[in-house]
This record gives sequence, C-alpha cells and structure tokens, in this order.
Amino acid sequence: MPETNTSINTSRTRRVRKPKKSQIPQAILVTLFMIAFGFYLGAGNSKLPVYWGFGIAFGYILQRSRFCFTAAFRDPCITGSTSVTRAVLVAVAVASVGFFAIKLSPVLAGSETNLNMSGVSPIGLPLMLGAILFGIGMVIAGGCASGTLMRVGEGFTMQMLSLVFFVAGSLWGAHDMNFWSKFNENAPKIFLPDVFGWFGAILVQGLIIILLYIAAVKWQEKKMGSAE
Repeated sequence: MPETNTSINTSRTRRVRKPKKSQIPQAILVTLFMIAFGFYLGAGNSKLPVYWGFGIAFGYILQRSRFCFTAAFRDPCITGSTSVTRAVLVAVAVASVGFFAIKLSPVLAGSETNLNMSGVSPIGLPLMLGAILFGIGMVIAGGCASGTLMRVGEGFTMQMLSLVFFVAGSLWGAHDMNFWSKFNENAPKIFLPDVFGWFGAILVQGLIIILLYIAAVKWQEKKMGSAE
C-alpha cells in the first residue's frame, strides 16, 4: 500500500503544470510599438493610421470571436453546430446593407445607372473550379484567409506554412488570369438590381439570408438533438 500511494502521489506531481509566465511586459511593448508605428505612418499619410487601427481592431475581433469561414461550412457537417455559420450570415447581412448604401449613392446622384456589370464576376468554370479547390484547401489547412492570418498572429506554425502557399497561389492565379478569363467569355453575370431594382434586390437578398439562418438553426437542432 505505501508503494501504491507513493506512485499515485508521484503521478499527481507530474501532472502539475508549471505556472504560466506573465505576458504583460510583452503586451506593453507590443502596444507601444503599435502606437509608435501609427505615428510613423501618420507622417506620410493621415489616412494610414486609421487603416492601421482598423486592421488591429479587426484582428482582435477575429481572435476573440474565433470567426472563420472554414468553420462556417465545416462544423455543420462534422459537429452539427451552426453558431459560426449564423455569425457569417449576420456579417453578410450587415455588409449587404453597407454596400447597398455605397453602391446606391452614385446612382441617386446620377453618376451611374443600374446597369453596372463591370464589377460583377461571371459565374463560369474558373469560379466553380477555384471555389472547389479553395474549399478543399482551407479545410485541410484548418482556416480560411482571415482565420489563417489570425492564427499566424497566435504563432501557429501550420498556418504560417499555409500563408506562404496562400500567397504563392494568389500570385500564380494573378499571373494566369488572362488564360482563365477566356472561359468566362460566355459565362452569365447576375446583378440583382438590374433584375429586381435596388430596393427589390436588397429585400430578395435579405430574404435569402433569413431563410438560410432559419435552416441553420433547424439543422443544429436536428443534428445536436440526435447526438444527445
């Protein structure tokens, strides 16, 4: 019995984790660096500190919320959870309202018409092939573009490697853009304001997002309920 108690005490001692070192000094140094770099950027262009601050805030929000487009498509299939999926739908809804206002303002001013197909990408073979490859890649890498950048900031080695190939693939794609554009010559373009009008377009898109949100809630109730 004494030997048994000794082995148990030894195993418990081994399980005790070392206390984590305080990272407050590093946090202060990083904060001072960000402030100093903001002043440095402001000397060249007054808008750059705003972009710098927005980037920092956006990265902080991503890190704290664990927001990731990969999880939005992966989790419903693997775990049944749609919490991130619903967060993405809410983000798309908010962004839709913002872009609606931005795109509508020049139309109301008379500088543009409803027919503005220059910024609309065609639904062709390059889009479908790229979406499939990117979807496979981000699931294997464990993160989308935003998730990869966020985890690089956290020090994940795998995401650092993913970022290298992400940049390499983007450069390769930009280099071959003229080749892939040949497949889009007859590909259709869909611009909702030309079909439903500006206010009709935002209502249709909002209805689609609401239906997808309800479907996501029902999916989680079905999958998580059956798992229980």
